[in-house]
Amino acid sequence: MLRQAWRWSVFRNTTAGTIRSLAAAFLGADCPLRSSGGPTRGFEDIPNPLSVKSQRFLQPQPARYLSLSVFISMASGGDHPSSNHHKHTNRLAQERSPYLLQHAHNPVDWYPWGQEAFEKAKREDKPIFLSVGYSTCHWCHVMERECFEDKEIGKILSDNFVCIKLDREERPDVDKVYMTFVQATSGGGGWPMSVWLTPNLQPFIGGTYFPPRDQGRRPGFKTVLMRIIEQWQYNRATLESSGQRIIDALKKGTTITANPGESPPLAPDVANRCFQQLAHSYEEEYGGFRDAPKFPSPVNLMFLMCYWSANRRTSEGVEALQMAMHTLRMMALGGIHDHVAQGFHRYSTDSSWHVPHFEKMLYDQAQLAVAYITAFQSGGFYSAEDADSVPVSGGLEKREGAFCVWTASEVRELLPDVVEGAVGAATLADIFMHHYGVKEQGNVAPEQDPHGELQGKNVLIVCYSVELTAAHFGIAVEKVNELMTSARARMAEVRKIRPQPHLDTKMLASWNGLMLSAFARVGAVLGNEAMVERAVQAGYFLKEHLWDPDQQNILRSCYRGDQMEVQQISPPICGFLDDYAFIISGLLDLYEATFETEWLQWAEELQIRQDVLFWDDQGGGYFCSDPNDVTVLLRLKEDQDGAEPSANSVSASNLLRLSHFTGRQEWLHKSQQLLAAFSDRLTRIPIALPEMVRALMAQHYTLRQIVICGQKDALDTASLQAAVNSCFLPFKVLMHTDGNPESFLCQHLPVLSSMTQLDGSATAYVCQDFTCSLPVTEPQELRQLLLDTTNPLETA
Repeated sequence: MLRQAWRWSVFRNTTAGTIRSLAAAFLGADCPLRSSGGPTRGFEDIPNPLSVKSQRFLQPQPARYLSLSVFISMASGGDHPSSNHHKHTNRLAQERSPYLLQHAHNPVDWYPWGQEAFEKAKREDKPIFLSVGYSTCHWCHVMERECFEDKEIGKILSDNFVCIKLDREERPDVDKVYMTFVQATSGGGGWPMSVWLTPNLQPFIGGTYFPPRDQGRRPGFKTVLMRIIEQWQYNRATLESSGQRIIDALKKGTTITANPGESPPLAPDVANRCFQQLAHSYEEEYGGFRDAPKFPSPVNLMFLMCYWSANRRTSEGVEALQMAMHTLRMMALGGIHDHVAQGFHRYSTDSSWHVPHFEKMLYDQAQLAVAYITAFQSGGFYSAEDADSVPVSGGLEKREGAFCVWTASEVRELLPDVVEGAVGAATLADIFMHHYGVKEQGNVAPEQDPHGELQGKNVLIVCYSVELTAAHFGIAVEKVNELMTSARARMAEVRKIRPQPHLDTKMLASWNGLMLSAFARVGAVLGNEAMVERAVQAGYFLKEHLWDPDQQNILRSCYRGDQMEVQQISPPICGFLDDYAFIISGLLDLYEATFETEWLQWAEELQIRQDVLFWDDQGGGYFCSDPNDVTVLLRLKEDQDGAEPSANSVSASNLLRLSHFTGRQEWLHKSQQLLAAFSDRLTRIPIALPEMVRALMAQHYTLRQIVICGQKDALDTASLQAAVNSCFLPFKVLMHTDGNPESFLCQHLPVLSSMTQLDGSATAYVCQDFTCSLPVTEPQELRQLLLDTTNPLETA
């Protein structure tokens, strides 16, 4: 589906300290709190957008609050057969989260996050062991296999702790609090996350992945547990007081607020600094913004293209566009791109986009808008596809990437055809292997494969252009394209019969909001009615399954049942800030793609509810979760755009767009207050918030209101709409009126009633700063007007 968007966007123009020491003292100086599985393929680390080069001139900041993912099996239990076949079954078997269900048969007395576990900890006066992860997390699988399936470790955990297992995608609010603690005390963070809490939920020690037994000077999980048990018994007062001091310090250090009367920083200055910081961290050979591991970082790419749009005639603007386009091209050529089944893996373990971490995340596909979305049901989209699967060669143990990689012999057996006219009687396999870098011994270097899972395997990468491959084998370029298409189709069929990676069938409101935007935007630009219809289906899915009209709340998640039906847990998890923000953004995009005002009306309704639930009346901006939830110790405002944009960044744009659609000036003021609250971050380290910088730029340049007057389903109206959608206009709102004064938009914006059609033809008006252009009826004339950024608007 979205493959077309990728091709358009990429190939259209081929030229173009104190806290840490407190925590470390608990386990001893020789006990690192942050363990890793290896130098290149460790635990699920949180990527820091502030690269090594960036940090030379930036104040160090923790890379916190980056949302990453979830995972695997069906909500009915996925991997696990009936509990009758298991020696152990714990209370997680009653949950619906695929991640929790993965641990339902551990010999650990697991509890889900909730009052039952909290009351047990207080009643028995035991510390809490909180284990957080998500079901497509490779190193979460490893720690489960090594530690939580170990009977001895399971008994130590169950006898001495109240053990809580948490799906970070069900409760991102809880995850953010304890990840902030782990990052502050250990210098890094990621998943699996292991945190020990007092019965009143205060953390006192934490880390990430731990091996089961000691490895040299690195203590294993069993040793860590025994030390914590000893400290809890003999040094509890120190643990509790130190934990309290850490939380107090974090409360102070994470406060984001605007000073009275403070205005947002100057957009051009912030945007220029953001560009310079990205340029400083840019890796010129392969693109991207760090050496390794390397993440797609769509928020960086979107900022760069917007920066180019506002600075087209400057060398910096041209450079910004080149950085974005080169990164997109190199990703498309690399192994991070699934050349057989499409889509993008989560990140590359090396700097050349060659060897990926094979997990696929919905939010990546949505933001990049590059791949067909295959994992969806009833209008919703599943959250993630696992990195691990069973090897084709058999055996029960999963290996990372087994579903995606190829041996040379597999390729030769599958593509034996001799290609007529090719030099040296080359076979289709010869040409494919040359083009995609397949080697007899495999193309993954040992240092990129510390656990030997990819030995002798090949990750497909485009090593040569089609033209060079054609020249090498003496055949036409068109022939190479035809051959590669045929070869990929054959390989896709083989992939279908391989043991499938597990699919996380939990459906998250926030990620479906991102996907709603992707289908609406791509469908509108390409004029693809099927994509727009898919966006409409997603909108209805969200309204039917993830909206509680009685309580007026978005719900965080829903699940796939045994009969493929959509299920909800009781009580459901109420939505968080990102659920509201991403859905609102998607609804605004859906309105602009369809001109159906029901989506605009729901967006207005959701924004009103978001303001009630999350807005900070004292400091401006939005809290990530309900500030009245006493089980969440820190009232956080997400201050970094990472794998997903922060909900405050998206909300800054939503408020601005909605103020233009509805005439509500209070939303314009809220957007300005929000930006003012983040003023310090935007001024010093805008590279941490490129999506918010885009919102700041939109405030500065003001949004152009493009109004199309005409019958909604008429061809001339559609032609003008297509002309608008053919242009890259990052700072605009598009609206439609048919002259009905009772319509939603005319009721909110009475000025629209004065805009009429010329001579019965659909007519467009382009307005900015209370000034409108002369009306135009020809699509090409409208396009030229929109692209001409040098002349002021002629007024009617």
